[in-house]
Amino acid sequence: MRNKALFIKIVAIVLLCSALSFFAGYFVSVGTLVSWKNVTARPLTSWFRQQQALFFDEGEVDMKNIEAFNRVKDLLLSRYYKDVDINDLLEGAIKGLAAGAGDPYTVYYNPDEMKKFMEESSGNYEGIGVLVNMDENYILNVAEVFPETPAKEAGIRKGDKIVKVDDEDVTAIRDIDAIVKKIKGPPGTMVKITVFREEIRDYIDFDITREAINISYISSRMLDDKIGYIRIKQFDNDISQDFRTHLNSLLAQGMKGLVIDLRDNPGGDFREVVRICDMLLPSGLIVYIEDRFGNRREEVSDESHVDIPMSVLINEYSASASEIMSGALKDYGKAVIVGTKSFGKGLVQQIDVRFANGAGLKYTIARYFTPSGVSIQDAGGVEPHIEVKLSEEFKNMSLDDIPPEKDSQLQAAIAEVRKKLP
Repeated sequence: MRNKALFIKIVAIVLLCSALSFFAGYFVSVGTLVSWKNVTARPLTSWFRQQQALFFDEGEVDMKNIEAFNRVKDLLLSRYYKDVDINDLLEGAIKGLAAGAGDPYTVYYNPDEMKKFMEESSGNYEGIGVLVNMDENYILNVAEVFPETPAKEAGIRKGDKIVKVDDEDVTAIRDIDAIVKKIKGPPGTMVKITVFREEIRDYIDFDITREAINISYISSRMLDDKIGYIRIKQFDNDISQDFRTHLNSLLAQGMKGLVIDLRDNPGGDFREVVRICDMLLPSGLIVYIEDRFGNRREEVSDESHVDIPMSVLINEYSASASEIMSGALKDYGKAVIVGTKSFGKGLVQQIDVRFANGAGLKYTIARYFTPSGVSIQDAGGVEPHIEVKLSEEFKNMSLDDIPPEKDSQLQAAIAEVRKKLP
């Protein structure tokens, strides 16, 4: 009898352990972390409610961060002054996850934002007529105000800092595309732009009616001594063909030297800048891209190229594609770089849209390198051969509005070309 009783006890313990293992396995499988002090506070039915989970590899995260996340969630759901939607909280957490990479070019777009992004990636530009970039503090800076546009007529000036769009503070948004999309809109609609103007240390509001904007991002002219001048304001999706047209026109006029102006150019289409570089460089490497695993993709030029003295103008707002071009021409010794150090954006982004909810993630996948192996990102920009600062009186004036004879940077670039003329 004693042995039989012992056997029954052992079987009972085994069954109890099996049951506990089953439930423990269930709770682990759905990712629920429960502290013992909370167990008795929950109704029995809550144990069987289907739950979802976020999983991390062991040792990958600090448990205190998990506990902090859960505590913030619990407090907002139970003690915040009004009801909150847990999905709104989770969406904010996902945006924070992308922001946690510490890269202003890595951004999560929720389904509505992604839909708008895709819709506005094609079609005509409908907005106010400004070219913008991010300053060193990631505040949207007006780099150019195009003539005969709503922005020009309203009085927005180069150097104005856009801090609000329709009374929404945008200074915390580090994604330039996200702010630009708030500024754009259907023709005939109104947008309120609030800027901070440094010279008066005050804010100014502008109510601007959007229009369909038809802008040319390239211009050219012949200067004295048969020196050609081409300004590229942005590398849009057909700029290489326009560049070839302007270049051939100047060559037909007997051009002997060339100044390329990339000041205030925020970048643009990668393929387009490669095509332009191919016209100016001998056979060889133009730029290469390298990811975290060391995988390398190269872009090369052929032997055919324009072989005349050149100089390239850059400043602190020349970024991305502008730096690929100036960096390549500098490495080959094909141009004298004049101005101030460029912005320093040498990163490559792509967009992943494979989200079940229709969202998307724009994220950085690689870095650009000049032909000599310099990372534009790590170097903080392209250093000019000759540093020349623009006169303070023209600091907030569009380059097109500066009298050429008073443009100290332009005159220095012309002088460098003139030294090498036959």
